[in-house]
Amino acid sequence: MSRVSIVIPMYNEHRHIGRTLQAAQMAARFAGLECELIVVDNGSQDEGPQIARRFGAQVLSLPGLQIGALRNRGAAIATGEWLAFLDADIEMPQDWLTLLIDLEARGEADVAALDLHTPAEAPWFAHAWQRRTLRPTSHASHRVQWLTTANLLMRRERFVQAGGFDENLRTSEDKDLTMRLGEAGATLLTVNESVALHWGYEGSWREWLGKELWRQGSHLQLLRTHGVSLRLLRFPMLSIGAWVLDFMAISALLDGMPHVALVMLVVTSLPALALSVRQSLKHHDLKLTLQLWGLHWVRLHLAGAAFILSLGHWNARRPARG
Repeated sequence: MSRVSIVIPMYNEHRHIGRTLQAAQMAARFAGLECELIVVDNGSQDEGPQIARRFGAQVLSLPGLQIGALRNRGAAIATGEWLAFLDADIEMPQDWLTLLIDLEARGEADVAALDLHTPAEAPWFAHAWQRRTLRPTSHASHRVQWLTTANLLMRRERFVQAGGFDENLRTSEDKDLTMRLGEAGATLLTVNESVALHWGYEGSWREWLGKELWRQGSHLQLLRTHGVSLRLLRFPMLSIGAWVLDFMAISALLDGMPHVALVMLVVTSLPALALSVRQSLKHHDLKLTLQLWGLHWVRLHLAGAAFILSLGHWNARRPARG
């Protein structure tokens, strides 16, 4: 019988880790696989490690490491033919492993992940933000340039050949790894025939802003790792441009030119509008378009701030969590 090793980094996730582990075990049984659960704890101060052990997981206590290092340490002791990475707040559907392993067997994917959705009780901004990446059910699978480790499945030898995660990255370690896998010839596939539930959604505006500021802090490191490219430069340059136009609009307003200021503010909002239209068009939902327009406008400004702050490694000590 084949075995799947499931690596889950964790920091203070007592609310979700039990659900995550139970769903993963059920998916392995449904697929007829042996299941090895490895939880890599980054110094949790709650009951998360004890809960993980009650579900049969091997728990490694490794405080102070970056997220890539946590995932690598778990993968290093994994014994399964298949290697999966999950965040600690993700509930996988029962057919998760069956679907993705069948895709690999048919030669349609080398590395694959399920689309994510939020539970019904999530606030509107968390729901809209997650829905922007969710494709209609008419598109069961889609080749992509990179995948996230909210859920990720591949054969173990592919991970080893790629050299694992970059342990210097504070975030976007998943983007870096899967981009390297793709550059090495692997087919990356995202699937929405079934969807996973993201229970760690942002419950408040403060949490959403904080997470996005943190997520946007890796652009400089990715440029250093992969070299300068339009794909990696596009978003940080848009965000810095938004800041520049905002300052010019304020200057025009102070100089008694409100019409010029208004034009600049409109121009500043256009990249966010373009992003929102591109991501919501497939859903045919005007309300979602407007919601994403506002969220992307905020995100563009956060990204500019994060890009500048990353020069000083401002968030290097933030505990890594799945």
